[in-house]
Amino acid sequence: MANATDPDSYTGATPDNAIRDADRAEKTGQMLAADGTPLKTSLARSLRAQKLRALMLIAPLLIFILVTFIAPIADMLFRSVENQIVSETLPRTVQALDSWDGEGAPDEETFRALAADLTIATELKNHTRLGSRLNYETTGISSLFRQTGRDVDEIGEGYMEQFIELDEAWEDPATWMTLMAADSWIENRAQWASDKAEAEAAQDAATTAAEAIALEFTDPEPPFRLNDIASDALPRTASIFRQFARITQTENEDSPAEEEPWAIIYQALYEDLSAGRGDGYEGQAATLIDEARSAVVGFEDQSIKDYFINEIDEDWGSTEVWGTIKAFSSPYTAGYFLASADLQLTAQGIEKQPEDQQIYALLFKRTMFMSLTIMFSCILLGYPIAFLLSNLPMRTSNMLLILVLLPFWTSLLVRTSAWKVLLQQQGVINDILVWIGLVADNDRLQLINNQTGTIIAMTHILLPFMILPLYSVMKTIPPYYVRAAKSLGATNWTAFWRVYFPQSVPGIGAGSILVFILSIGYYITPELVGGTTGTFISNRIAYHISSSLNWGLAAALGSILLALVLVLYYLYDRIVGIDNVSLG
Repeated sequence: MANATDPDSYTGATPDNAIRDADRAEKTGQMLAADGTPLKTSLARSLRAQKLRALMLIAPLLIFILVTFIAPIADMLFRSVENQIVSETLPRTVQALDSWDGEGAPDEETFRALAADLTIATELKNHTRLGSRLNYETTGISSLFRQTGRDVDEIGEGYMEQFIELDEAWEDPATWMTLMAADSWIENRAQWASDKAEAEAAQDAATTAAEAIALEFTDPEPPFRLNDIASDALPRTASIFRQFARITQTENEDSPAEEEPWAIIYQALYEDLSAGRGDGYEGQAATLIDEARSAVVGFEDQSIKDYFINEIDEDWGSTEVWGTIKAFSSPYTAGYFLASADLQLTAQGIEKQPEDQQIYALLFKRTMFMSLTIMFSCILLGYPIAFLLSNLPMRTSNMLLILVLLPFWTSLLVRTSAWKVLLQQQGVINDILVWIGLVADNDRLQLINNQTGTIIAMTHILLPFMILPLYSVMKTIPPYYVRAAKSLGATNWTAFWRVYFPQSVPGIGAGSILVFILSIGYYITPELVGGTTGTFISNRIAYHISSSLNWGLAAALGSILLALVLVLYYLYDRIVGIDNVSLG
């Protein structure tokens, strides 16, 4: 007889127990497997192989869940707080705005930073995306950025003309290569240009088209490298010139050694030389810099701030525009979640949205109310049907069950469109009510494009999801329980309420969860029959994904909806108990 303290007396022999027994055996004398290895090592290796095989069997399912469920949810949560476009597109402007007090337009230095950032963004065609992002927060910014993108390339032209008038060498790309390019890059580019010329000469001398294609020169120009002197002597100019060279090579597929710099680079050169910078160069480059540094004192100063406000658009003087840029300058923001709660993030802090824009709290309340209403409607209609199906003879109940399943064989769009025909004021339902005299012909019921139509249509669509769990649970309830209660003196109602109904509660719980979760995320039916007062929060999420393209706000709304469902699920588990849910 096994000892009462021996685990094997309860669980039987297992690999873990075998390893334990092997440990005991080692204390008294080492046990060996058939191949001569210690028994403990052999058992551990066998157990490890079994676990690995089990993991490999479920690995496809885990990968599928990870790719189709976990990853999209993680991406949605990230998008709800991601806001890197502002800091990446306007890095200099964001840094300059740190010292802005939030009153009026920022100083001249901030507008100079904005000019440099927008020049680069316009070349990369990022300014319209940035404008669209900020337009979600303040209406009109999108058109402001588009207008600015058309005129920003003219900023710095006044300084460019004055530098060229001082010395025509400033117009020559070779001058800029001497000042900005690293010696190693100049040498590598010269070798690249020589190889390209030889390849083109050989291609011209080719006798056949196949030879010409084979000799085609496809090596790209070496990536531009900035010299260390420029970074220290002319930091602003070097920073913008580096981006000019990169964009020229990657976006325009040209060479910075052959292209005249942007006008904004002359603006940056003026700023560096006006600040007394430029030391470190030697030879002809030093002479050129010294002459320019002496001459800029007499240059005609041009206000970038005045150009933005007076020449491009007066909205650049608006505190609201600059407040929006500063409020959303962080790579991560709570702005989307605040908008989901009818709040907004401004330079002054968190404020309420205007009353005519406070819609999301109403939509969440409406979604909850209508989902609960649909759920209770399905319980009231589905319980008697499931009770009838479970108590009829098998042949009859199977035939009726086919009628319950029949809607699944019909397109959701067709069923919803049918309800549009039935519910409209001149539809079948109103015609019947008028015919039997319940309503007057001139006072027909408004059953569509409101909450009533949504509840009716969705109750019909989701009713099978309530009936099937109820039926599967009721089918397992022994009928003699109710007969026994009646034989002991219980009335029909008492026998049902005290004996039958408690055993059907798990089916009610399962059906309620199914119907509620499905209804809270529905959007096709509310979109077609809900009108303006019968739509759900899911309809707004779909709008932001497909129409307004405000994916951040859609992700925030989706995250809140997910959190709300999880909270309700937790409360349901605490009150009812998830163990009481059963599908039969």
